[in-house]
Amino acid sequence: MEKKKAAICVFCGSSFGTDPAFRDAARAIGAGIAKMGHVLVFGGGSPGLMGDVARAAREAGTAVEGILPGFLRDVEPPLTHGETTEIVPNLFERKQKMMDRACGFIVLPGGLGTYDEFFEVLTSAQLGVQIKPIILVNVNGYFDPLEAMLQASVKGGFVRQENLALYRIAPDADAALAMMAQALG
Repeated sequence: MEKKKAAICVFCGSSFGTDPAFRDAARAIGAGIAKMGHVLVFGGGSPGLMGDVARAAREAGTAVEGILPGFLRDVEPPLTHGETTEIVPNLFERKQKMMDRACGFIVLPGGLGTYDEFFEVLTSAQLGVQIKPIILVNVNGYFDPLEAMLQASVKGGFVRQENLALYRIAPDADAALAMMAQALG
């Protein structure tokens, strides 16, 4: 029986954003996950950066596993071929399945859903529920305001300084992939 490959989960926008560098980073992450020999786990939709990551991973030769809440099928339709898409009842189950399946998380630019997913895995790490690498890809400084907010939370006494070590910030896709490879040994 063949051993199942480890999976890296990518959280990112279902939109492209305003900076073409976001799309470049998404495609580089998808292709890089394949090159590392891992499976991609993602939110299951075809639009935006989410679709670009999945298409790049698939085109580079790795398995792609989407996890999509049923109510989003019309808003974020799944890719038409080349992936396994599991339909789940809600966002909570989607996040849980992605967290359970993944050996690590890469976070690309995105909106509220991406932030929700990032904070879910960060909080789980803080509480010791799962300790897996979490890497933010800070394309053109996109996550600088998030980092400033988290630092302010430390300064304000709501977050312990050591919790900021539960994630890493990479300046670009190549650095994020290198950090993930190092973290997974």
